[in-house]
This record gives sequence, C-alpha cells and structure tokens, in this order.
Amino acid sequence: MKKKRIILIILGVIAILLVSIFIAVTYGLSEGKNVVITGIDLSNVEDGDYVGNYEHGRWTNTLTVRVRDHKIIEIDINKNVLAAEITNCSDEVFRRVIEKQDTQIDAVSGATVTTKSYLKAIENALRK
Repeated sequence: MKKKRIILIILGVIAILLVSIFIAVTYGLSEGKNVVITGIDLSNVEDGDYVGNYEHGRWTNTLTVRVRDHKIIEIDINKNVLAAEITNCSDEVFRRVIEKQDTQIDAVSGATVTTKSYLKAIENALRK
C-alpha cells in the first residue's frame, strides 16, 4: 500500500512537470505566428550599425544589423532568450535577408515563430 502511494505521488509530480514544460514551450506560439512582417526600405537607411529587438516570451532577441551603401551586409545576435539558440535557423534567416535585402522572406521550415522574431527585430532596428 505504501509503495502504491509513493508511485502515485511520483506519477503526479511527473505529470505536473510535463504540463509545466508544455505550457512553457507553447507560451506565445500563436501570437508569434501572427506577427506581421511588413518589409523594409533601405533607400533611407544610412550606413551604420542598428540595434533592434523583439520581445515575446522565449522568442525575445536583440540583433545588430550592419548597413553599408544602403545594403544589409551583416546581422549579429546580441541576445537570444531561446533556451538553445537555433544556429542553423538564424544563419539561414540572416542569409536570406542579406540575399534579398528585405524581411519579406519565407520562414525557415519548422521554425516559423523563431524566423518571425528575428525578422521583426531586424525591422525594428532599421525603423529607428
């Protein structure tokens, strides 16, 4: 009887942990999918390094966007709240933005919200 009670308590604790993890992982997911990316006009952006951020739950990040001759030449992550930075996602997003010179790009497959959080931080940097 005592073993059964201990097992039930352990299963209860595990269930609570799993629910907590699920909530933490999905918090802000639907809002992040609906972030509007409007694109950028680089013709009025002077040379310089521009810092922009996007804040929403675990998709909070701060980026530096380097502009030369009205072109984005480099994007660096200053701060990324993601538990484990998705390097290949950020590299791919930044490569696409630099190639197209705009934030109107397709999201990286399987990382839509992460892609949009980076794109919004880029837009925020260049709109200051």
